[in-house]
Amino acid sequence: MNLGFVLDIKQLLKEANAGKFAPVHLLVGTERFFIERAVSALRLAVMGDKRDALNDESFFGKNSSATRIVEAAKTLPMMAKMRFILVRGVESLPETQFETLATYFEKPSPSTCLVLTAEKLDGRIRLAKVAKKQGFWSDAETLKANQLGGFASAEARQRGHALEPEAARALVDAIGNDLSAIDDALERLSLFVGKGASIGLDAVEACVSRIRVESIWELVDAVGMKNQEIALRAANSLLSNGEPPLRILAMVARQLRMVARMRHALASGLSPQEAAKEAGAPTFKARDLTSAAKRFQNAELASAFRILSGTDIALKSSKRPPETILLGAITQLTGQFT
Repeated sequence: MNLGFVLDIKQLLKEANAGKFAPVHLLVGTERFFIERAVSALRLAVMGDKRDALNDESFFGKNSSATRIVEAAKTLPMMAKMRFILVRGVESLPETQFETLATYFEKPSPSTCLVLTAEKLDGRIRLAKVAKKQGFWSDAETLKANQLGGFASAEARQRGHALEPEAARALVDAIGNDLSAIDDALERLSLFVGKGASIGLDAVEACVSRIRVESIWELVDAVGMKNQEIALRAANSLLSNGEPPLRILAMVARQLRMVARMRHALASGLSPQEAAKEAGAPTFKARDLTSAAKRFQNAELASAFRILSGTDIALKSSKRPPETILLGAITQLTGQFT
């Protein structure tokens, strides 16, 4: 299976969903949305929908070695047909160790799917040349501004909707180049217009409002720092600007998932800046996310996700005012662990 260029991600997902994958996949680029989607699709294809700690291992390049990674990849599966090995940030390995990986790429284990990610990798080194020759290399570069509309339209088609050109432009204008946010908005638009219906400008205007990025960060940062006063103030500001409560809830959930990933990355020994990248956040948020990761313990995060899940259900089914439901959730999230 050849992943090919990132714009062929739909073909990758189609093949992965059919259970097809290569013994090695090297995902290179800065567009984390595509990287994470590819990792999830490949893991599901290899392991199914159940996590198997015996045969599913993850490494960070900075804190590992090529020898250790190859040993894990060559290990036979335990009571299973396949093993899934994920290596994040493989470019952090010492260059002298790339040769070990290149040699493994030439004759990989047929009972392992080894997935490696890198933001950037020198295409002149033997590791890159072997990966490309074997069909293991996939680019995941950030989309240009003129590609965002096409991305949104393709994602809408995948959900069974036609996205009208004016609606695509309005969606991208309101959200920007955050592919995860575009994907989240399209999910809400799909529910709003109904199965198979076209998504027009009126639907985008009803479900996706233009909001100040600073207000979003103020809210999610305050939740991460458990500052109830600031969080409620920011939430009220977003609500007064017409932002739907369900969208606000989705942003809070995304931030807490970042905190959870930040905790894991820091525990693996990464620096705050490197951990922020692994968590899917810009590096300038490293300090705030590090503080939030220290404030939230795993049990607290689990409780927070239960609150978010319950709030999501309430927003979709309760007769109570959605603004009241959301503010109640913000109060719980920022107040119960202080």
